[in-house]
Amino acid sequence: MITRPGESNELEVRALSAGAELMCLAARTAPKARGADNVCAAVVTGPEKAQLAAQMRAIAETENAPFFARDAANVEAAPVVVVLGTRLQRMNLPACGLCGFADCDQNAAAGAQCIFPAHDLGIAIGSAVAVAAAHHADNRVMFSVGVAALRLNLLGDDVRLAFGVPLSATGKSPFFDRK
Repeated sequence: MITRPGESNELEVRALSAGAELMCLAARTAPKARGADNVCAAVVTGPEKAQLAAQMRAIAETENAPFFARDAANVEAAPVVVVLGTRLQRMNLPACGLCGFADCDQNAAAGAQCIFPAHDLGIAIGSAVAVAAAHHADNRVMFSVGVAALRLNLLGDDVRLAFGVPLSATGKSPFFDRK
């Protein structure tokens, strides 16, 4: 049997799936504040990916946010989507104040969030997309995918911040020159 890229997408889908797993590994092992393992990852394909795109289209309608529908088309066209998120936990670091409050107690009293979980997620996303780039997989970080994933509870009840990264392997990246 001879398999050639582009003749069927079987080869590309297998490669993207393997790359998605490596992206999750990179996100998992990325540096984190105090070593707190709050970053979560999932590879979304098949019916769950269709549900994700449908949720994005619903958000486009209910929130009057057309870019969610545009991004949903990218998710539908991508064989694989990686979703990365984090639990929001205060790090209780002394002499920090990066959130704008004197300490974590004041932050909590104001109902604010610690900056470190979002910071850690950003590093994890950077690590993950570096893996995608190293494997020549077209990708784009999308907050819209994360919003839909949170509404569908794809990463669990305790995850409150997420982004998604659809992956593609075609002759031209579908993630640019979008309308």
